[in-house]
Amino acid sequence: MVKVAIVGAGIVGVSTALWLQRDGHEVVLVDRAGPAEGTSYGNGGVLASSGIVPVTTPGLMRKAPGMLFDPKQPLFLKWGYLPKLMPWLARYLTHANAKDARRIASAVAGVVGDSYAEHLSLAKGTRAEKWLIPSDYVFIYDDRAAFEADAFGWGVRRENGYTWEELDGAAFRAYDPAFADHLGFAVRLPDHGRIADPGQYVKDLAAEVEAAGGRILQADVEDFVIESGRVTGLRAGGETIPCDAAVVATGVWSGPLTKALGLKVPLESERGYHMEFWNPSVAPKSPVMVAGGKFVITPMEGRIRAAGIVEFGGLEAGPSEAPFELLRKNVAAALPGLTYDEVTQWMGHRPAPADSIPVIGEVPGAKGVFTGFGHHHIGLTGGPKTGRLLSQLIAGRKPNIDLSPYSPARFAG
Repeated sequence: MVKVAIVGAGIVGVSTALWLQRDGHEVVLVDRAGPAEGTSYGNGGVLASSGIVPVTTPGLMRKAPGMLFDPKQPLFLKWGYLPKLMPWLARYLTHANAKDARRIASAVAGVVGDSYAEHLSLAKGTRAEKWLIPSDYVFIYDDRAAFEADAFGWGVRRENGYTWEELDGAAFRAYDPAFADHLGFAVRLPDHGRIADPGQYVKDLAAEVEAAGGRILQADVEDFVIESGRVTGLRAGGETIPCDAAVVATGVWSGPLTKALGLKVPLESERGYHMEFWNPSVAPKSPVMVAGGKFVITPMEGRIRAAGIVEFGGLEAGPSEAPFELLRKNVAAALPGLTYDEVTQWMGHRPAPADSIPVIGEVPGAKGVFTGFGHHHIGLTGGPKTGRLLSQLIAGRKPNIDLSPYSPARFAG
C-alpha cells in the first residue's frame, strides 16, 4: 500500500483519490477551501469531448487586439495587469499557428476524447452517478457561412476522429425550438454528456473518498518534504503529513507549489464567468456552444447555466461587471422567450499553461511528486482520465497512451 497526499480537491484531485483507493492505496486530500469550491464548482457542466481545439488557432494574433476593444467580444483584460501578463502572453501567442494547434489538439484529445465513459467508470454505483447525464453537444451558428468560417477547428476535430450532424434551418428548429430565429445553423455532436450539478457531483465523489477511509483536510499547503530526492511528506495546516507519493492538482495555484520543486510552468488564470437562471421558462435540449459569443448554455438541476468569457486579470482582483453584462445580453439574444425567478453569478480561475497542454506526470528531481493541472477549459471533462493516469503512474504501471506531451519535464530548469 502506498500513502498518497493529494493537493487539490477539485475533479482531478478527487478522481485521483478514488482511483488510488480502488487500487488499494491510502489517500489524504488537502484543499484550502474544501472539495469543489473552485473551478470544479463553476465550470460549464459539459463533458466536452470535442473541446480539443485550442484558443491559439491561426489568425489569433490578428483578431485578439480588435476583440479586446469590442465590448461585444468575450475577451477582457484588466489593463493594469498587462505588464505581469506579458511574459506568459508572448509564449502563448507563439503557438497560434496550424502546426502547434494540431499538436495541442491531438494531446488534449488523449485526455478528453472518452470523457463520458471515464466519468461513468468513476461514478458508477456511487451517490454521484445521478448527476451524470448522456447528451449531445451542439454548436450553434447564425448560418452556414459562420460555421464555414470555423473550418480550421472543425477540420482538426475530423482529423481526430470526431463526427457530427449538420442541422440547417428547419432541421435545427425541429431538433430544438428554444433558440432565436437568427441562430439558423447547428452542428450536433453525439456521445457527449453533461453534469446536472457540477459542484455537488464533485462533493459527492469526495464523500465517497471519505467513506472509503480517505482523509479530507481543509488547509493551505506550505511545502513538500524531500529527502534524498524523494518526497516523504507534505506540510499543511501546521502539520507534516507523511506520504510515499504526492499529487499537485490545485489548478492555477499549482504554479507556486511546483516552482519550489524546480518547475517553471508559464501558468496564468483565464478568469471565467457563469450566470445561472433559476426556474427557467425555457431550457435547451442539450448543452450548446453559441459560437458567435463563445459561451455555453447547459441545462442543470433547477436552472440553466451560461458560462464562458476569457478575462486576464490575475488571481487577486474581484469580478468585473462587464463580462456578466455581456453574458446576460447574449443569453437574452439566444433565448428570447426566457423568463426566470432569479439569477446567481460566479467568477473563477481556469489554469492556463502557455502551451495549452495539461501538465501530467512525475516531477524531475522530486521522486514521487506528480502533477495533474493546466486543463484550461476542459478540467471537468478530463478530470477522471487524468486521475486514472496518475493512479497508474503512482502504482508503477504503464498507461496505454503516450504521456510525453504532458510531461512536467518540459518546464524543468
